[in-house]
Amino acid sequence: MRTLCASTLIGEFFIIGFAGLVAMKDQDLSTGTVWTVCGIAMFLCVALCGMITRPGGVALGWALQIALVASGVFVPMMFFMGAVFALLWWTSVHFGRKVDEAKARFAAQQQA
Repeated sequence: MRTLCASTLIGEFFIIGFAGLVAMKDQDLSTGTVWTVCGIAMFLCVALCGMITRPGGVALGWALQIALVASGVFVPMMFFMGAVFALLWWTSVHFGRKVDEAKARFAAQQQA
């Protein structure tokens, strides 16, 4: 699960950076605010890569997905990109757990 989720989070890292570049064109948003929010979100993406298997890691990932979709208020394309990454997140968590279970079964069979 860790590899799939981390891959999704690294992809989000770049998407958030590009969204920050787009948001800077909005006259109503200050550059400092845009990069503070984007920087925190980008940091969370990288930090979550290491915390994904710890308790609450997946829940924090879901909170990041919700924030990414909500950022569509400022950059409308993020409604779509946020939804795509939320789907990727669900896929990574769902199939990552299945892979982890299969690995555990295989390891148990090898021990026997």
